[in-house]
This record gives sequence, structure tokens and C-alpha cells, in this order.
Amino acid sequence: MGDNGGAPNNLDFQVDKTNLYREISLTDLKIANIRQLIPVTIDGKDDTTRETIFIGNTQLGTPQGPIPMQAKLEATTLEEAMDLFPKAMELETQKVIENFKRMEAQQKKEKSNIIMPGMN
Repeated sequence: MGDNGGAPNNLDFQVDKTNLYREISLTDLKIANIRQLIPVTIDGKDDTTRETIFIGNTQLGTPQGPIPMQAKLEATTLEEAMDLFPKAMELETQKVIENFKRMEAQQKKEKSNIIMPGMN
């Protein structure tokens, strides 16, 4: 276990005190969840030297269950983040669909490479 209290050697649990954010979570109770990350200083006051970050979250319903999706919204205001949300989620949906298609093609390829005994 070593001298690090049982934590694996590659984990670092130190808080980056120069990269702190206060989080506000907003939702329309339908599809949109937007996280507003406001930079703060070590004493919790707003850090005006850094930009606020907006992150959009939603879920895509599939036959296998919901798939969480997330995208950074390149916005400077909450209203701008809300306006960017639909397009950002559309792009993330396209990425998810492309990943599924890639995985499906890979699975088909792997199945076609299987040699069954007696099938020569």
C-alpha cells in the first residue's frame, strides 16, 4: 500500500486552487440542462480574469437506454448558451450515431473473421 494511504501511485487528489469554479445548474425541466461554471478565487469571490464556462447536457433515448450527452457551449452569456444548446446537441447526436455505426461495422468485421470448426 505504500506511504500514500492506500491510493494507487498514479492518482493525485490535490485540489487545483488556481482553477476553481462555482457551478449553477439550470434546466427547462424538459430536455435542456445547462451548467454555468463561474470562475472564483481561493476565497470564493468571482475571478474576473477568467471566462465563465457553459456546458450543455441532455440524454438521447435509445432502445438500449438513455445515452448522456454533453458539449461545451461557446457562449459568454446564459441566453447565448441557451441559443447554442440545440445545435450543440445535434452535433453531439451525430457523433454518437457515427460512433454506433463504427462499433457496429467493427463488430460485423470481427464476426466475419471468426473461423468455425468444420466450416472449411
